[in-house]
Formats: sequence, C-alpha cells, structure tokens
Amino acid sequence: MGLQPGVQQVDTTCGSLLRELQHIWDEVGESDSDRDKMLLQLEQECLEVYRRKVDNASHNRALLHKTIADAEGEFAALFSALGELTLCQRERCTGTLKEQVAAIGPHLEELRKRKDDRARQFHEVKMQIANICGEIAGSNYSDMYADEVQDLALRRLEEYQAQLTALQKEKSERVHKVLEYVNLIHQYCSVMGMDFFPLLAEIHPSLDESKGLPSSISNDTLDLLEKTIQSLEAEKHERVMKVKEIGASMLELWSLMDTPVHDQQMFAHITCNIAAEENEITTPGCLSLETLEQAEIDVGRLLALKISKMKELVLKKRVELEEVCRNAHLEPDPNTAEDRLVALIESGVVDAADLLTNLEGEISKAKQEVSSRRDIMVLMEKWMLACEEEGWLEEYNKDENRFASKGAHLNLKRAEKARAAIAKLPALVDSLTLKTRAWEEERNVPFMFDGVRLLAMLNEYNHLREEKEEEKRRLRDQKKLQEQLLNEKEVLFGSKPSPSKFAINPRRGGIGSRASSIGTRQESVPNRRLSLGNAIMQPGTPEFTRNSTITRTGSSAGKDMKPGRPRLPSNHMGSSKDDVSSAGGKNGMAAVNHPQAQELAAAYRQPLYPFSPLAPLKQLHMDDASNRAAYLTVKKPTTPSGAHLGHVKSGMPSTPTSFGDLENTTPRMQRTLEFSFDDRRASVPYGGLQTSY
Repeated sequence: MGLQPGVQQVDTTCGSLLRELQHIWDEVGESDSDRDKMLLQLEQECLEVYRRKVDNASHNRALLHKTIADAEGEFAALFSALGELTLCQRERCTGTLKEQVAAIGPHLEELRKRKDDRARQFHEVKMQIANICGEIAGSNYSDMYADEVQDLALRRLEEYQAQLTALQKEKSERVHKVLEYVNLIHQYCSVMGMDFFPLLAEIHPSLDESKGLPSSISNDTLDLLEKTIQSLEAEKHERVMKVKEIGASMLELWSLMDTPVHDQQMFAHITCNIAAEENEITTPGCLSLETLEQAEIDVGRLLALKISKMKELVLKKRVELEEVCRNAHLEPDPNTAEDRLVALIESGVVDAADLLTNLEGEISKAKQEVSSRRDIMVLMEKWMLACEEEGWLEEYNKDENRFASKGAHLNLKRAEKARAAIAKLPALVDSLTLKTRAWEEERNVPFMFDGVRLLAMLNEYNHLREEKEEEKRRLRDQKKLQEQLLNEKEVLFGSKPSPSKFAINPRRGGIGSRASSIGTRQESVPNRRLSLGNAIMQPGTPEFTRNSTITRTGSSAGKDMKPGRPRLPSNHMGSSKDDVSSAGGKNGMAAVNHPQAQELAAAYRQPLYPFSPLAPLKQLHMDDASNRAAYLTVKKPTTPSGAHLGHVKSGMPSTPTSFGDLENTTPRMQRTLEFSFDDRRASVPYGGLQTSY
C-alpha cells in the first residue's frame, strides 16, 4: 500500500506526458498514421520493460520452488514405506515457500506409526476381494495377492477398498439379476406354454431351489441365462407378431364376412392382443403353438370365404365400371376385363382387395372423366339428335306418300323441327370441335367416344357433309346444263314427245269428282307441299331420274297405271267444268292409238285458244329460264311460298307429281304454269287428255 501513491504519481506523470506529446503533435501537424505508429512504438517499449521485470520475478520464484522440491524429495524418501503423497504434506504446511520448507521435518514420526495400521487394512481388504472374485469367476482366488510387493500407500488402500465395494455391489447385482432372469424365463415359458424346470436345469443345477444349493452368480451362468432369455424373447416376438397378424386378419375378415359375435368370442384371446405391447402380453398360454395353429386354421377358412366373396365384389365393381364407362361412352381399361380379373383372383397372384381398390380407383377416375366431359357430352347428344333428325328428314322427303298417310300433320310439324335443328348443325359442330380441342389441350389426351377420337368423327362428318353439298351443287349444275341444252335443242329443232314426261296416276278416274273442291282448299294446299323443296334437293336422287316415276296412292296401288295429262298453257281460258268433261273419265286411255286422235288434237286449236307456234315457245323459254334460276337459288330445305312453288313447277316440268296433290292446286297456280308448244302438241298422241287444276 506504501507504493500506491508512487504509482498514482507515475500514472499522472504518464498522462501529462502523453497530453504534452499530443499537444506537440498538434503543433507540428503529425498525421494520424504517424501518431499511431509512435504510440504503438511507445507501447512496445513499455511492454519490453515490463517483460524484463516479470522474467526476473519468475526466475526468483523458480529458485524457491526448486528448494521446496528438494526438501520434499528428502521427505518422500523418509516416508516412502507409507506412500504418503507430497500433496498431503503441503496441505498441512501452509504459508510462504520458505515456511513450508521449514515445516516438513516434524511429520516424519507420525508417518512411522501409521505404517503398521496400513498393512493390517490391506490384508483384510485383499482377502474379501479374493473371495468375491472366486464366486464371480467360479474358481479359487485365495492366492491372487501372495506374491505381490507390499505397497502401503493410502492411494493403494483406497483403490482396494473401492474394488471391494464394487465387487460387493456387483455380487448383490448378480444375485438380483439371476433372480430376475429366472422369473423372466418363468414368465416367458408360461406365456408360450413351455416347461420351465428342465430349462433351468440345463443352465445350472443350483438354480433349482428344490435342491437347496446357493445360486450361482458366475459369468457363465449369467451368460447362459441371458442367451436363454434372448432366445425366448425372439421366440415371443415372433409369436406376438404372428398373433397380431392373425388377429388383424381375423378382424378384417370378420368385418368383411359379417361374422356373428358368438363366433368371434372363440378367438377373443387372439384379437385382444393386436394393440397390446409385447411386454403387456402376459396371459398364460396365449402364445402357445396350439393356440396359433387353431387361429391359423380359422384364418384359412375365412380367407377361402373371403376370396369367394371378394370375387363377387370385384365382378360387381367391374359391372359398375362398365356402366359408368358405357354411360360416358368411354372404353374401360382392358386390364380390368372380367375374365382377366377372375383369372388373377383364382391364381392368387394379386390380392382381391388390391383389385377391388384398383377398380374403385378406376370408377372414381371414370366419374371424374364424366364430370370433365359433361359439357362436351351435352353438345354431343344434341349433335347426334340433330343427325338423327337429318336422317329422318331425308327418309321423310323420299316418301312420296308422306302427305296421304295417317298423321301427316304431325310429320309436317316434326319436319319443321328437324329443319330447324339441321340449320343449327354447323354452329353446333364448330362449338363441339372448339370445346373438344380445348379439353384435349388442357389434359394432353385425346377425347375418345366409344373408342374413337371425337375430333376424327367430327372431321369425317364435316368431310361427308362437304361431299354431300358438293354432290348437290354438281347435280344442280348438271341439271341446269341439261335444261339449257334441252331448251337450245327445242329452239333449233323443236321438242319431241317423251314417255318420261307423263306420270301414270292410278287415281286418274277420280279427278273429275274432286275438281269442285279446288276453290275451298286454296290456302291449305301450299302448306301440304312444304317438304317438296327437300324432296327435290336430295343429292342421291337426281331430278332427271324422277321424271318418269309413277305416282300411286295407298288405296289404288293395285289399279291400272295411267299416264299423266300434259299441262295447259298459261293462257288457257277453259273452265273447270270443261276440264272435267274433257277428262274422259276411265275411257281417256282409249284415245291413245285411236284413229280420231288427230281430230281431238285439232279440237284444242279452236279460236277460244289462240296461240302461234313460235310465240308461246319463246315465252316458255324465257319463263323457264327465270323459273329455273329461282329454283337454283334454293340452297337448303326451307318452307317455300305458294308462288315460289308454282315457279318451281313451271321451271321443272319433269318433276314427278301425283294427281292427288295436283287436284288441290288453285286456279291461281294454273296461271303460273307454262308449257311449250311441243308439250301441248305431244299430249294428244300420248293420251289426248287435258290436265285439270
């Protein structure tokens, strides 16, 4: 403490000197880097001074320690027999190093007295250790320390005492371990139905308490006990796993088979151990071989029953899958075919439960597919219905008795609805194509319909429709060309009579009797001919092949066929009464090859019917051209007006007609029908009959 004021003074002096140095540097203008270097140099110089002082002090201390060590060496030589540690002596001699050196001598006498006591303690401890080691090793260890050099150090005694304590503890533990092992073996044997005493006798005879021998705690005995327990544990673990497997199979099979409760109670001791831990299974005999064999037999019986029922379930699921796929127009996976599933179940290669799971997955996948295809299938159904209506309309237009049959008005309504549906077909097909392509692009899989790609079906349909339209255009162009050639031929050479221009009407005899009803059916007749446009628009039936058709009625199919009467020119002034009277009734055909045919033809050329041969021909040629142009503008089956129907008849004199329909044509329609001179002239030699409207 006397040096502290001096230290403070030095500190103050160093601080003042440092401040003075800082002031000088500020005046000089030293840089920070130079200042740091100078300060670092000062610190290093100070450290060197301190280091020299510390080294000197350490050297002096080392000299003192060396002196103490030499003194302790002498002390250790005197007390080597007792084995006392120098550390113990130094703990007793406290103070400075010089004081410790002075205090070593007084303890020499005390250590000599303790030598005899230490030798006696060593002997007792060694004998106890030898006895316990003999029990553990199973041999005599009484001479194990006979030739050992006397070492009476306290450390050595403490080691022997610690060894003795450890051996005593180990002996106690071995005794408890032997008892524990024996009890555990007894428990395992009880659970697994095994004999206990013969197993212990094989390990060591002293383990049988009935013989009155002390239990062996040797290493060999413990090793045999441990090996026996390990083998029993492995056997128990194997049987437990087997019991759990059998129990789980039983519960699953009972659930599938709906087994009654009283049948399940027979194996309750098996199923109750499914969720139990291995160490919790302690019921005697629950893991015996007899119990396991009985359980396996029952599981085999249930498995056979399960296979038969699972086969039925798989087939039912297969039927359900087929139903879902059939409703969605999908093709089921060929791997799920019924014969293949039956073969897999019977062979046992695949578990029926796995097949059932796969089928359920296929059904779920198919239902999801149906959900994703719903919008397209709605359009597909509309398209198919429209195609069916289109086919029905074609057959309907081909039927020449469609207006005379029963329920014709219902067919007319259906025809109108069919035309409306057909008119929507292009837009419907385009929408269906767009939705299908979007569906395929989204899922990167083709949209299949009954095993065929839908886009391929739509493309084929569009191609066939284009071919059909092209065929219609080709037939119209061909007909137009033939009509032009025919008109040119008529202009140059005149027309020749053709049997194809006359239609045979089996109801010819009834025309006169129905002529009086013309005026009352003016408005209804055009409506009855709504489907005429469709009939003449059919591509598969050219107009020129229908010119020579024979019209029939259902009630007169067996009557004689008669040629149709040629149409009168537009300036015909005769009345309906004259037409009826000139029809000739059933005797009209008698004038075909009659000698008075020329007179009958001359009767038509009376002053009441003035016309020159050339004027009507020219007029007919012009009118026919305009009428044909009007007819050719018809592009699709629509409902024609009455006036347009007349133009169609005028432009196509060879169109097959039935007198059942011509009877109901109004006089207004008569004025729209025009014929050439050759047609009117040819009417005499081919029947000499006039057509009444």
